[in-house]
Amino acid sequence: MHAATRQERSQFARLTTICGAVLLLGGCEAMAITAFGVGASTGVAQTLNGRAYRTFTAPVVEVKQATLAALTRMGIKVISSKRVASEEIIIAKAADREIEITLEILSPNSTRMRSVTRQGLFYDSATSLEIVLQTEKRMING
Repeated sequence: MHAATRQERSQFARLTTICGAVLLLGGCEAMAITAFGVGASTGVAQTLNGRAYRTFTAPVVEVKQATLAALTRMGIKVISSKRVASEEIIIAKAADREIEITLEILSPNSTRMRSVTRQGLFYDSATSLEIVLQTEKRMING
């Protein structure tokens, strides 16, 4: 009888461990699905090296105006803006961060935006992402 009790406890411990693992994995799945949904709905690609990307179905002139408005709203100072071949490059500064925004003309009605934010030797992908999202917001609201 004592051996059966030990065996039952062992089975109960295994069952409890398996159930706990299943519950924890279920939580991870929900988080992953939520994160994927947020990223997919915005259409913004973000990397760990301080870059954020977004392609807009709009001419480069409209995207540039929205980008400059977003930077102004965020209190980020534009240092320079220049055209190089099929790209518009905007250099800006915020506190101790240097920001480079490239607007690449893909077609007359498509523009790819890339935002890179550097903070000394490090990159700041959160600021890059926010610049792209604020530009997107300006494009939607006009």
